[in-house]
Amino acid sequence: MENQNSQNDLNDLVKRRFDELEELNKKSVEPYAYQFDVDNNSQNIKENFESLEGKDVSIAGRIMAIRRMGKASFAHLQDKVGRIQIYLRKDDVGDIYDAFRLMDIGDIIGINGFVFKTKTGEISVHAKSLSLLSKSIRPIPIAKEIVDENGNKIIFDQFADKELRYRQRYVDLIVNSEVKDVFIKRSKIISTLRKFLDEKEFLEVETPVLQPIYGGAAARPFITHHNTLDMDLYMRIADELYLKRLIIGGLDRVYEISKDFRNEGIDKTHNPEFTMLELYVAYKDYEWMMNFVEQMMENVSISVFGTTKFDVENVEIDFKSPWNRISMVDEIRKYTGIDILNCSKNNLLNELKKHGAEVDPNESHGKLIDELFEATVQKDIIQPTFVIDYPIEISPLAKKHRSKAGLVERFEGFVLGREICNAFSELNDPIDQRERFANQSKMREEGDEEAHQIDEDFLKAMEYGMPPTAGLGIGIDRIVMLLTGQPTIRDVILFPQMRAEK
Repeated sequence: MENQNSQNDLNDLVKRRFDELEELNKKSVEPYAYQFDVDNNSQNIKENFESLEGKDVSIAGRIMAIRRMGKASFAHLQDKVGRIQIYLRKDDVGDIYDAFRLMDIGDIIGINGFVFKTKTGEISVHAKSLSLLSKSIRPIPIAKEIVDENGNKIIFDQFADKELRYRQRYVDLIVNSEVKDVFIKRSKIISTLRKFLDEKEFLEVETPVLQPIYGGAAARPFITHHNTLDMDLYMRIADELYLKRLIIGGLDRVYEISKDFRNEGIDKTHNPEFTMLELYVAYKDYEWMMNFVEQMMENVSISVFGTTKFDVENVEIDFKSPWNRISMVDEIRKYTGIDILNCSKNNLLNELKKHGAEVDPNESHGKLIDELFEATVQKDIIQPTFVIDYPIEISPLAKKHRSKAGLVERFEGFVLGREICNAFSELNDPIDQRERFANQSKMREEGDEEAHQIDEDFLKAMEYGMPPTAGLGIGIDRIVMLLTGQPTIRDVILFPQMRAEK
């Protein structure tokens, strides 16, 4: 019954605003303007009040509060950087003041006026003219605050429902300023990464989103169909194999910041559509890449936030180099007593059951090793750490370790138990690569839907000769989560994937 009453109240408010819209038209007030010249903003006016006092400014934004007092009114205007008070008098703005009573919280207006300070000391803009730029039909859910007799601040009517905020991000951005700050910082993080790579003489490139054969990661793809070519295509799960083709072609340092797509579950660190940075460097190996990642993350942290230390989920995380480095094989042995390079599949299954993991006996030996690491070691990795030297079964694109049999030269970066990056000394032996693909093909036949397909064109490219190469994939969304202290990936993606509304 309460929901029904709320809907009725909303319908009444919407109807009233439609009535106001009709009355505005009768008064020949255009409710949806074509343009308005803006030359200032709330933040600049407040920060430079002494030089701007008495000067004319032109500002625009959304009404977030109104206090009407007969022939004069106050309102708070919200623009892209903050809020500022405006003061309107009928004697100053003329007949448009009569139309101001038909304007509501949420309406977008433009003000031409001069900067002054009220008797209470609030920096404000005294309006000389008022323009309605866009009439809001739906009321904005503005949070209200009261202070109880004990001095406690109580907030109600808050737009706090997480699912609704994800679905209506446009409203979330209007009423929750901290959300806007997260996405501004996200943009700065990406632009800083790009600047860092450009200064290191990397070339930014673009590779296909629609691919005839997907590869470069262990994941299930989204499938689509091209009508003219009459062929199925896959949305890319990774950029790796195309970027390596460019290394083969002589572009020694390449990177791509891209959208990738994986047909997988949704949880606090996974969204089917996500942003990746992948980069490849000729003539380097995974040791060089570890140092590079440390340098890159330290640079981004200091450039955007002025520090390498971040409070994430009540834990202080420090991205200052050097990071910890631990061996996957050694760590699993410490936790379980098992030597993963010399144990049977049954031993792995039994150990996983001991740790309460749900296991599929049809999964490959390598996949079970990965799951055992996740069930035992991973959750306890808090500070930035490189886990190095993985079993060959779970790394079909990485080069064999130069001194440790059964392993490859691979590392993954972990923070707070979450993987944030993956890197290899890249496999550049086409014969070895073909054998690895063949093994992956066999795993697919045995039921592993995430195993790699054989990519004949990529093998052909490798046969022309691929230089020694270091490669890296780093999850932008997860990095932004850590640096901005957000608990889920949905909080750093403007429009996360959601179930269809009922």
